[in-house]
Amino acid sequence: MIYKSKEGDLDLSKLTRLYPAVVVDMQGEVAEMSLEWVELYGEKVKLLSYILVFDFTPLNADVREKVTLSYETKEELIATMSEVAQLFPN
Repeated sequence: MIYKSKEGDLDLSKLTRLYPAVVVDMQGEVAEMSLEWVELYGEKVKLLSYILVFDFTPLNADVREKVTLSYETKEELIATMSEVAQLFPN
């Protein structure tokens, strides 16, 4: 199954992990954190963007193969997650 994203077509049959996260600035250091982490400690960092990570890295592979989609709002992230979820059978 193919998801047509702004970064191109993504073959979801090769997907190993799919996860939402945020990109934050922590005193000049840019890092990727979980949504849960930012809900707990978000006042200590500057939130730069919300992201959805499509990880296609095969198990035990040394080289990471992933596509990251970036969003300005949590609502945009959730909307994309819903679109992707609809592509998977119940």
